[in-house]
Amino acid sequence: MTVARQHVTEARRIVVKVGSSSLTTAAGGLDADRVDALVDVLAKVRSGGEKEIVLVSSGAIAAGLAPLGLTRRPRDLARQQASASVGQGLLVARYASSFSRYGLRVGQVLLTAHDTSRRSHYRNAYRTLDQLLTMGAVPVVNENDTVATEEIRFGDNDRLAALVAHLVRADLLVLLSDVDGLYDGDPSRPGSSRIARVDGPEDLADVTMGSAGKAGLGTGGMVTKVEAARIAAAAGIPVVLTSAGHAGDALAGRDTGTYFGPTGRRSADRLLWLAHASTPLGALTLDDGAVRAVVERRTSLLPAGIASVEGEFSAGDPVELRDTAGLAVARGLVNFDAKEIPQLLGRSTRDLARDLGPAYEREVVHRDDLVVLRP
Repeated sequence: MTVARQHVTEARRIVVKVGSSSLTTAAGGLDADRVDALVDVLAKVRSGGEKEIVLVSSGAIAAGLAPLGLTRRPRDLARQQASASVGQGLLVARYASSFSRYGLRVGQVLLTAHDTSRRSHYRNAYRTLDQLLTMGAVPVVNENDTVATEEIRFGDNDRLAALVAHLVRADLLVLLSDVDGLYDGDPSRPGSSRIARVDGPEDLADVTMGSAGKAGLGTGGMVTKVEAARIAAAAGIPVVLTSAGHAGDALAGRDTGTYFGPTGRRSADRLLWLAHASTPLGALTLDDGAVRAVVERRTSLLPAGIASVEGEFSAGDPVELRDTAGLAVARGLVNFDAKEIPQLLGRSTRDLARDLGPAYEREVVHRDDLVVLRP
């Protein structure tokens, strides 16, 4: 067994993500046999009590299509939310029934990007998931599609799975779809070969990746899976990408799918969520000195270094920090409403406290709520 696959077999806390196409029929309903087949594999991994499984499952919207008389995933957000509302209950009920065959309980956890970029919400999400695992349950995680708006959506469950793996401090992320790995070309065409291992972006320089499947049930394709693998690998988490039918082989450390080796160091920093799961609602343009302070010295952003502001946002919202050329250099959670900031531009916190009161003697973006996007 290779060192890479040994890392797979030694993993104790594992996040498994499964896509809609692996759980549903072409008409949009849940396929009970497919769900049971996946649960059989996961329950076997859990059977010794030494390993923990967090399941990130798509399928809520797809499961709700047929009961609502829809033949395809709707394009508009309102009907997507309605489908998710119907389908989420069906999905979790199906998992609860299937896992109960092994005496295992499931706990539903619905997340939005808004829930996990803020410090207190991030801690609450971790505590809930960790406690479920401690009590022997299998958390079933999904995006909260019933209430998520375009501004606070993850966009796909592949990225959500990578961020959940980081959140729960997983030892391994397994991404399951209807393709048995990453190929150097269209896997349906002769001559295409499976890529067994990826150790960095350079290994994918000549690889062309496809989009969502023909059934129109999912939101992601190979591009989103590779991006999710990149996010997890950068956080020190190895990834295996394969098909749902090969899940057992993947979790047993056999040579299947594509293995992505860690490219960064593991951390418990929630700022990974801020970088990859938040949508900026505005932008602050920084002068050259502020850019150097934020990017090089990793300091907080003070009012004196801000040249201009744009967008409509409230205190606590994510904003983009740009240099004078308009390039994004960082992202952070702002401490003031957009309408308050124009009166702060270029002024010291001491002057602001004197003129406006002590509440204004603080950072516009604190360094603990700021992530640098480029060196």
